[in-house]
Amino acid sequence: MTSPVIPLPKGFSFATAAAGFKYATGRDDLALIASQPPAVAAGVFTKNLFQAAPVTVARETLQASGGHARAILINAGQANACTGDAGLADCRATLALVAGATDLSPEEILPASTGVIGARLKMDKWKAAVPQLAASLGQASPVAAAKAIMTTDSFPKIAWGTLATDAGEVRVLGMAKGAGMIAPNMATMIGVLLCDAKVGSLWWQEAVAAAADRSFNSITVDGDTSTNDCVLALANGASEVVIDSAEGRQALLAVMIEVCQALSFMLIQDAEGGTKILRIKVQGAASHAEAELAARAVGNSPLVKTAFFGRDANWGRIVAALGRSGASFAPGDVSVRIGGVPVFVKGMPVAEDLDALLSPHMRRGEISLDVELGKGPGRYLLLASDLTYDYVKINADYRS
Repeated sequence: MTSPVIPLPKGFSFATAAAGFKYATGRDDLALIASQPPAVAAGVFTKNLFQAAPVTVARETLQASGGHARAILINAGQANACTGDAGLADCRATLALVAGATDLSPEEILPASTGVIGARLKMDKWKAAVPQLAASLGQASPVAAAKAIMTTDSFPKIAWGTLATDAGEVRVLGMAKGAGMIAPNMATMIGVLLCDAKVGSLWWQEAVAAAADRSFNSITVDGDTSTNDCVLALANGASEVVIDSAEGRQALLAVMIEVCQALSFMLIQDAEGGTKILRIKVQGAASHAEAELAARAVGNSPLVKTAFFGRDANWGRIVAALGRSGASFAPGDVSVRIGGVPVFVKGMPVAEDLDALLSPHMRRGEISLDVELGKGPGRYLLLASDLTYDYVKINADYRS
C-alpha cells in the first residue's frame, strides 16, 4: 500500500535531528518547523500552575510579537519543567542556538518540550545537534517531524484538510504527540497546526482556541494535565488566499476542528496500554458545564476504565461516578446506555440479564456510553481510554 500524498501548506519546511536527549542513538528527538514568510501565530497552553519553561517563553514570545512567529521548535525526552530561572535561560539558549544556525531570529521561534519533569536541558547535546537540525531544514518530511516529537507514542499522529475558495485552495496540516498524562486543559500533549491562508492575528488566536476546545480539551487518558501541554499554530499566507469574511472564517474553522478532532482521536487510540476508546456522551444536563463535569467523572474513573478493559459492563460504577461528579440532576431522571443498549432507565436498573446482550459491544475497540441526566440543554462529548495492566507497567518505571 502506498502512503497518502499529504497536501502540505505552502511555505513551510521541516527539519529533524537525533540529539540523544533520552532515546537510543539514531532516533530523532528534535524537530523544527519553519515558515519562509513571517506568519501569524497563536497558542493555547496548559492551565497547570507548574508551567514548563518553554510554555512560559512561548507565551512571552507571542505577547511581545503581537501574535507573530516563523518557527516552532520541539524536543522530546526532556520537559524542562520545574527547572526555575535556569530552565528559562536554557530554553532561551536553545532558541539562540537554532537562530545562529538558520535565518531565524530567537524572537521568531516558539519552543515546546516534552519528557520527564524536573531535569535541566542537556545543553551539550543541543549544541551538537543543532548543526544537523539546520542542515536538515527543507529535507525532512512532516511525518518525520511527527515521529521526532513522540515519547511513549506508538505511532506518529498527523492529519490534514483543505478548503476550496474562489481565490484558491487553503491547506491545514496538524500533528500531535501524547499517549499518557493526557487530560488537556488549556489547551504529555503537544499539538501543531499549520495553515497557508492569510488571516488576522486576533481571529487566528480565537480560532485555534475554539478548535482546541472542540478536540484536544475533550479527551482524557488518565485525568492528568501536564506541565507542558500546548497547541502552537502558524498561518503564513503563502497561498495568497485571504480569509476575512464571516463565511470564510467559519469554513476554515470547520477544517481546523476536523483536523484537531482527527488528531485527538489518535491520541486516545494510542493511549498508554489502552485497548478501547470510550465515547462518552452526556445530554440533558442543566448546562454544558454540568454535562462536562458528569462526562469527565465517568471518563476519569479508574473503576469505570478498568471495568471496560475487563469487558465488564458494570453500570453501577458509571452511575456512582455521575453521582459524585458535582453535576446537578435528579437521580430519578438518569438513564444510561452502553453500546446503545439501555442498562439503567429513569433511575432504575433494567430488569433483564444484559450480559449476553452486552458482550459483543464490550469486545469492541470503540464503545459508546450514553448518559441522559434529564431534559436540560447541556451536552458534552468526551473521548476516554480504558485503564490496563500495561498503563501501570509503562508508568511504574517511566524514568528507568
